[in-house]
Amino acid sequence: MTPAARRRNSAPPREALLAAAMAMIAEHGLDGLTMAGLGREVGMSSGHLLYYFRTKDELLLQTLEWSEGRLGAERSALLSRGTLPVRERLLAYVDLYVPEGPRDPHWTLWLEVWNRSQYADADARARQAAIERAWHRDLVALLAEGISRGELRRVDPDRIAARLRALLDGFSVHVAVGIPGAGRETVLTHVHEFIDDTLLPTPLPGLPAS
Repeated sequence: MTPAARRRNSAPPREALLAAAMAMIAEHGLDGLTMAGLGREVGMSSGHLLYYFRTKDELLLQTLEWSEGRLGAERSALLSRGTLPVRERLLAYVDLYVPEGPRDPHWTLWLEVWNRSQYADADARARQAAIERAWHRDLVALLAEGISRGELRRVDPDRIAARLRALLDGFSVHVAVGIPGAGRETVLTHVHEFIDDTLLPTPLPGLPAS
């Protein structure tokens, strides 16, 4: 076996590389994630990492896709719990969406990838758009379920999903960059009020709100 073949056979799986990259972002921020540093972390040369990812932009995008895959599985598990009221599942969706706090690693990565997207090629932009469509699709489906079950007002699910996600994106950026007065709990309160004011059925006159 040639030395190159031995290196390929001993290389960690791609998922381990992506997990290591995310861990470095969490610990050191994006500036701390370099090909050389990641190579030292996983015992590979930066040249070997380029064999996997070609560029740092591709490493960042694949790490984001990996992270989104994990979030997507968690989101699907939450939203598929049909025994729970739709409002409760909506709040779980929001809780999963909003960053944990300033420098949340997933949102730090998300912001960087989207900042670089203006220079990205068509394939990279399509992959980024696929991430957004997954969040939007799941929210539309949940809203439609709530309407069909009579738990939500009869609204256009696609239009409301677009507005709600725009609200979430704006607030989430504030949380991720640490804007004063925009802490996670404050943001969650704002979004919960928006959901209740916009989506919950209005009680008939003389009847108490549920």
